[in-house]
Amino acid sequence: MLKSGVSMFFTDYSIAPGALGQALEQRGFESVWAPEHSHIPLSRKSPFPGGGDVPKKYYDAMDPFVTLTAAAAATKTLKVGTGVCLVAQRDPIQTAKLVASIDQVSGGRFLFGIGNGWNQDELEDHGVKFADRHKVARERVEAMKAIWTQNKPEYHGEFVNFDPMMTWPKPVQKPHPPVIVGGAFPYSARRAIRYGDGWIPQAARGGYKEIGDLIPEFRKMATEAGRNPDEIAITVWFPRRELDLMKRYADMGVERVVFNVESEGADKVLPVLDEIAAFMAKANG
Repeated sequence: MLKSGVSMFFTDYSIAPGALGQALEQRGFESVWAPEHSHIPLSRKSPFPGGGDVPKKYYDAMDPFVTLTAAAAATKTLKVGTGVCLVAQRDPIQTAKLVASIDQVSGGRFLFGIGNGWNQDELEDHGVKFADRHKVARERVEAMKAIWTQNKPEYHGEFVNFDPMMTWPKPVQKPHPPVIVGGAFPYSARRAIRYGDGWIPQAARGGYKEIGDLIPEFRKMATEAGRNPDEIAITVWFPRRELDLMKRYADMGVERVVFNVESEGADKVLPVLDEIAAFMAKANG
């Protein structure tokens, strides 16, 4: 059975995260996901991956840890995930505490979706060179894992460096919430295999038309790297609503699919949730 989730850029004009969380839980969804952009610079060294201008919701987005905490507080079983958290732009010590704290207040329902960023100007405003972002993200994830799992963590890398420290809380989930790596194939696949517990590929993007065609290659890559591919859960991002495709995903061992919902009010969002819920009921029927 495929799990299903919904992603939304929470803004001051969208349905509130608590209300969306309750609506999703009532309709049988497994998870809600919040993307992140700290800001969108007016300069544009990097083209928007979707083409054209950057949508308004990208620079209106609220902080995902705040909105997901609100969603967690309003629900009982719904998982809450960052989709994705731009770890290269965040301090790892503070982010480790945020992740552990939201995992605590949600009772172990947090999913740590991460990405390395596409916006060169945004990264540079945070003091990160675009060419360094992948290594910066990896070191920050490794450092956070040390903080979550050790009583006196320390980490010494090129971009992250700290001596033994005391920091709590530790996450409810052990050894830590799943680190689910998002991005394009094959690069994000390699990163997921190297340091992730899961992988979030988009269903389709430049370079391929359907991620299902590449999942066997991903599993082969994992095996060749010494990882058990069954231990790297796959979340397909924004798939087409086709029953045959959902069956194919399920047969291939995909864990969940996540659908995009626009940043709108309840009057427009709830009917869309009803449609997706009905579709997934058929897909899992």
